[in-house]
Amino acid sequence: MAQANGLQVIDLSVQIGGLKAVSSVNLELNLGELVGLIGPNGAGKTTVFNALTGFCHPTAGQVFFKEQDLTNKPPHVVAQHNLARTFQNIRLFKDLSVLDNLKIAYHKHVGYSFFSGILRTPRYHKQEQKITRITMEILDIVGLAERAYEKAGNLSYGEQRKLEIARALVMEPSLLLLDEPAAGMNPNETEELIDLIRQIRKDFELTVFLIEHDMNLVMNLCERLYVLDYGVLIAEGSVQDVRSNRKVIEAYLGEDSPWQS
Repeated sequence: MAQANGLQVIDLSVQIGGLKAVSSVNLELNLGELVGLIGPNGAGKTTVFNALTGFCHPTAGQVFFKEQDLTNKPPHVVAQHNLARTFQNIRLFKDLSVLDNLKIAYHKHVGYSFFSGILRTPRYHKQEQKITRITMEILDIVGLAERAYEKAGNLSYGEQRKLEIARALVMEPSLLLLDEPAAGMNPNETEELIDLIRQIRKDFELTVFLIEHDMNLVMNLCERLYVLDYGVLIAEGSVQDVRSNRKVIEAYLGEDSPWQS
């Protein structure tokens, strides 16, 4: 039985063509935790996220969140159960404004009908004012309020990463999955990102599950880690336990890693 207050993944396997990308993976996150999934390139980390959020179908296993079975549910159904994610490759509408990128993500909360939108009724205007207020508040949290009416494509790479996180927050998740949120960031941007993730976790009462290769971020932010290699979990536990694990050193960190204890 799945745990009542979090995410549970039971014997998850994903086969892509003839390749078993993920094999019998078991994960468990309690509400409020900040947990990392690490491992070499090609280990199957993003495939796990895709299976959790409906972007690919498991060939075996089950996914539960708050006792709800989300196995093989499409992305829009998963989102209705308060899971949101970012992607390894940025997926913004770069020709639209920063604000409009968030408004589009807010669509499931729109409280007016199609005809109200066409006729621009008082209900439409009231709802649009509410949407603008909420999305601007989230842009302010991630430090992008002053860029609200610029094209998303004009933002720096680090700012686009923050916009992706803001777009996920607009969906009002209780579980936020971040796929390599620090990818392409410089050290200063990464430090800002660490502070931002801590802040939104607290302010939005989030459970956070992230994939990341930046060991500075992982070791300073995560409370627990899972380590994947060739689609198989090879370690799990506290940061201290994982960074001293012989299998993890051999498969990922390396003998000369500064992150060994």
